[in-house]
Amino acid sequence: MSYACGDKVFNVRAANCILACWHVVIPYICDELPDKQKDALASAAKVPLLYTNVAIRNWTSFQKLGVSSVYAPGSYHTQWSLDIPVSIGDYQCARKPDEPIIVHMMKTPNKPGLPARDQHRIGRQELFMTSFETMERNIRDQLARALSAGGFDPARDIAAVTVNRWPHGYAYEYSSLWDKFWLEGGELPCEVARKPFGRLAIANADAGAYAYTDCAIDQAWRAVGELRKPAS
Repeated sequence: MSYACGDKVFNVRAANCILACWHVVIPYICDELPDKQKDALASAAKVPLLYTNVAIRNWTSFQKLGVSSVYAPGSYHTQWSLDIPVSIGDYQCARKPDEPIIVHMMKTPNKPGLPARDQHRIGRQELFMTSFETMERNIRDQLARALSAGGFDPARDIAAVTVNRWPHGYAYEYSSLWDKFWLEGGELPCEVARKPFGRLAIANADAGAYAYTDCAIDQAWRAVGELRKPAS
């Protein structure tokens, strides 16, 4: 394998290789794969996500309103909540409403009415094209509308905003609404996509079509096991 770093090209040789990256890029890395496997790999359209952290000077407005989480379908951020109360070592989480805290906000950019994979692609484009100013304006407006009855003032109470654009976020998970094969039985695209090829094995959460750490660990275990099998 060859790769570039700065103005130099380096070659790497190994007895075996595990590709644990986004499945869509694998056919570009290994173009010798069968066409059927390339198509299966290309079907792993990642779910785009926008994770926003808002540092507020206190959470008295939450206390007055008796809420800790808000679900707002149709709004810019569809869900947001106070920071999970975790204390580790010398770090102590906020315990009193007059103490600073983080509000976590989440948005899944999409285009309602289209198939899921198309929605994810359009959502990815939205993340790239939306300015921070637009996001901040929506954050301030949404928090104000939800919390003003509890005394929240975004101009006074917001100390900082961090926006994390995650255009290639969660692994695509199958749904009978969009993926008819899910109920038909037979080999799933992720099963075709993760087949070993010579001394090459394939992992990542995409290989299990499930977006969480336990899946990534399971797929890594499987991929290593495939490479440990004696050649037939």
